Amino acid sequence: MDMPRNIGIIDTMIGFPNPDMKGTYRFITQQTRDRESKEEFEFPAEYMFKDVPEKHLREVEDPIALTLAEMDHWGIEKGLVGLGDADSDGVKAVKAHPDRFIPSISADPNTGMDGIRRIQEMFELYGVRAVGVFPSGTFPQVAINDKLMYPIYAKCAELGIAVFCCAGVPGPRLRLAPQRVELIDEVMFDFPELVFVTRHGCEPWTELIVKLMLKWPNLYYSTSAFAPKYYPKDIIDFANSRGSDKIIYAGYFPMGLSLERIMTEMPNVGFKDHAWPKFLRDNALRVLGLE
Repeated sequence: MDMPRNIGIIDTMIGFPNPDMKGTYRFITQQTRDRESKEEFEFPAEYMFKDVPEKHLREVEDPIALTLAEMDHWGIEKGLVGLGDADSDGVKAVKAHPDRFIPSISADPNTGMDGIRRIQEMFELYGVRAVGVFPSGTFPQVAINDKLMYPIYAKCAELGIAVFCCAGVPGPRLRLAPQRVELIDEVMFDFPELVFVTRHGCEPWTELIVKLMLKWPNLYYSTSAFAPKYYPKDIIDFANSRGSDKIIYAGYFPMGLSLERIMTEMPNVGFKDHAWPKFLRDNALRVLGLE
């Protein structure tokens, strides 16, 4: 049950400190209505986290070097990072360190065919291996199973790349309806070839997501935005039994969690010996097509 060392961890949610946090998260706060979210929070879900690393790292001279140093210190071999515009840290990191950073992009279903063309373009330019969607964070909101999402799913299935989708109650103070976990069932039925990975917990429907993962071969769960001591029991039990091929490690640095906290708590999770390498490395490589 001991966490293996020197395994070469794959982190499927990592990023770089950003000096303009309010600007980065404006796409969320533009639709929140409470005063704290609009006026006080720099990170839209900071009421949920004791410490937000990004708030203390805004003056870092070289954000990419800082993230690499953290990865080296905690045994993370590769990280899935988001690509922004041509001058973004994500693009710079993937170009400078292709052996360390795996490219992904975010997609907004409200952009229509322009967004689909961008997926194709970024796939050709950078070899993106995943597309992230945030149903509650779109504006207007677009549910997981809404037909506006379907062109994104179809393009990802065509290109053979994974979708990483937020599911469950969102951390920011947004309506949860677009992320109800049962909506995933329709998507998997309509796109059996699509590799679909959930993000941000699926709470309070963790028992349901386990049932759906048993049902659908290409449905997976990642642990993003959760400190290890809060990993849901349903997910740990599933990883230790029939679901060892289905649960994928994802952190949340520097957005909400430090790698120090994650990796310090991780050995106490209670995964069985056979589950650890799959959780920390093997499942991510397979889902991202990097085996």
